[in-house]
Amino acid sequence: MIELQEKILTRQDFVDNSIFELINNLNPSYENIEWNTEMIGEVRDVISRWFVENLKYCKEEEFYS
Repeated sequence: MIELQEKILTRQDFVDNSIFELINNLNPSYENIEWNTEMIGEVRDVISRWFVENLKYCKEEEFYS
C-alpha cells in the first residue's frame, strides 16, 4: 500500500512539475511565474480531459495517479 501511495505521489509530482515547466517555457515575458496550484490544476484538467475523453488513451486515475 505504501509503495502504491509513493508511486501515485511520484506521478502527481511529475505531472504538476511538467506543467509548471511548460508554463514557464511558454512565458513570453521576463516576469517570474511563481508556483500556482490553481493555474497548474486548470492546465492539468484540460490535458487530462484530452487524454481521457478525447483521445481515450487512459482513464482519469491512470493519468494523474
